[in-house]
Formats: sequence, C-alpha cells, structure tokens
Amino acid sequence: MGRGRGMPAGGAVEARAETGAAVADPAGSGSAPEVGTPRFRNRPRRSGSWRRALLAVLVMGALVIPLSAAVRPEISAPAPAALAAPTPATLDETYAANGANAAEASRMAAADGDERRAAADRAMADPARQLLAFDGRGPGLATEVLGDLAHADRIAVLVPGSDTSLDTYDRFRATALNLRSQLTHDAPDSRTAVVSWLGYDTPRTVSTTVLTAGRADQAAPYLREFIRQLRGVTGRTARIALLCHSYGTVVCGRAAAGLDVSDLVLVGSPGTGADSAAGLRTPARVWAARGSDDWVGDVPHVSTDLFGTTVGFGTDPVSPEFGARVFAAGDGGHSDYFSPGSASLANLARIVLGETTEVTHA
Repeated sequence: MGRGRGMPAGGAVEARAETGAAVADPAGSGSAPEVGTPRFRNRPRRSGSWRRALLAVLVMGALVIPLSAAVRPEISAPAPAALAAPTPATLDETYAANGANAAEASRMAAADGDERRAAADRAMADPARQLLAFDGRGPGLATEVLGDLAHADRIAVLVPGSDTSLDTYDRFRATALNLRSQLTHDAPDSRTAVVSWLGYDTPRTVSTTVLTAGRADQAAPYLREFIRQLRGVTGRTARIALLCHSYGTVVCGRAAAGLDVSDLVLVGSPGTGADSAAGLRTPARVWAARGSDDWVGDVPHVSTDLFGTTVGFGTDPVSPEFGARVFAAGDGGHSDYFSPGSASLANLARIVLGETTEVTHA
C-alpha cells in the first residue's frame, strides 16, 4: 500500500512508493498544465465507444513508453516524528517537532547531494511554518496550517492532484495562500484557517496510476482519519470545507461517505468514481466547477474495464446528471482555480465562509 497521512497518530507510517509508466494525463495535475498535454477545444464530442478506445490506447501506450525519465534516486530522510494526535494545547509542540524533522531531512538531503530536496525541506523547516505532519522520505508528505487552527470556526482543507510532492509543494502551498488571502479580504473579522493536506502519494502526471483509483483508494482512509483528528483540534462546531482539485477529487470521492465536513468541492475533476453526488453518500453539500479553458472537460468522462482493471472515473461532476451544485469558474484553465481575482477563487471563499447564497452559478 502507498503511504499517506495527515496528522501523526502515535508513530510513523511505513512508506512505500509506486511507479507507473508513461501516458498522457486525463486526471490532471495539482499544479501547472503539463507539457505535451493535448487540448481538444472546439472538437465535437465522440461516442462512448470512441472514448473507451481512447482509454485503451492510453493504457497500451503506458506499457511501452520507457520509465527512465520518471525514476529518481531514493531520498534519505528521518522517520516522521512520533507524536500523539494534536490537541489545541499541543499544537505548538506538534509544529515545532515537525519543523525539527524537516530541518534534519534537509541536512540529510544536502549530505546526499540532493540540493533541490534540501532546499524544499529547509523551507518547510522555517519556524514560521505550522506543520501538522511531515515525512521527508520518498516523494514526501506534509500537512501545513495557515491561520489559527485552534480558534478557527471556518476551515478549508485542500487536497491536491497529481505530481504534488515536497519538490513541487510550493505550487500547492500557493493555492492555500491565495485562498487564505481571499478569506481575509472578504471577511477580515472571521476566524478562518486553511490546511494544505499533502497526505498521500500522488500519482505522476505521466503514469498509468493516474488513470485508475488505486492511489485514491490508498489515500482515502488517511484523509478520513485526518478529518477525524482535525475535529480533535477544532471541536464539533467548526465547519470544514473539503476543497479537492483534479486527481484529488478522486481521493475525496473515495473518502466522502459519512465524512464530517459541511461542503465537498470538486474543481477540475476527471470524475469521482461515483455516478452521482448522491452516490458519494455524504451529508455535505457537493459543489463542482470547471473553467472553460480546462482541458479536463475534453477528457472522456467514462469508466470501463480494461486489462483487468477499471480505467476512468465515470460521470462528469459538472454534468446535470451528476447532481452537484455547479458554480462559476470563469475562463480559467486547469491550474487557475485558486488564481487571485478569478471567479472560481471568489466562489470558493464564499463556500468556505458559508455565504452560499452569494455563490455565482455557471
């Protein structure tokens, strides 16, 4: 099983990485659009058989494209700090312990000559950062808080898509910072916090794993446990909005059943694996959005069995048959949902703040 974690729970979680082979990415990235990503704008929609054929071609291509570009050396890092689940009284201790672990990871990476990872870990170790969790091994895991979590009554938890790791974490963090800034601007007197949850091994953009729910199935228990432990810090009255991007929407779909959140938001989604919002079996309000320039809209939203595995994620979350509350995302692309000044960021902030009647609809 791949590793994934949100908060420490009495010790380290064993880490094992998976590597896939190369294909074009229909599930999307948690960061910038990928080089070579096909755009099919203004082309007519194809039949279901054509879409299944395309998925078959993608999978077959994955079996023959070399993996050499995707492989990187093992990264030396200490095991995560062995900590009990945090409480309001122990948050500062948790932040300090994870920061110290990140500093040690930076020293080990530098000793191995991995300056890129050393720099990434060193940034995480900044005393001003608030890390609920950190694991510098392999692609890396981290959960960071922006704001006063112990006293927040509105909390946004961000779940990223593919190709998000410690090496690319700054791009993911930028989305959290943009949301935090929007919340502060819109409601300066509100008590809000934003949590960036890199708690699972995200699939590579160029991989077979991005076409299936395998990584999401591995991640879902960790996301559920993270939300449970988050309640131990925030109490029962705080409202938590789960904001999921790209492949992260598959993770959220797998974790959704009975999850104690008020809102579940899907942006740039390739599908969740469920046929409808009701199929997610969540008491939360389910929202969905896609920018008009997001190439995910031209990816086949189907699910089919190929070579003994299920490929694709089914019904498009912004389609009427899915039944989500579809909100406006403007003309942004796949990486623009949290861009300052965008319609999507404004609406995401309204959802987090509970201003649902102010959300603009597509």
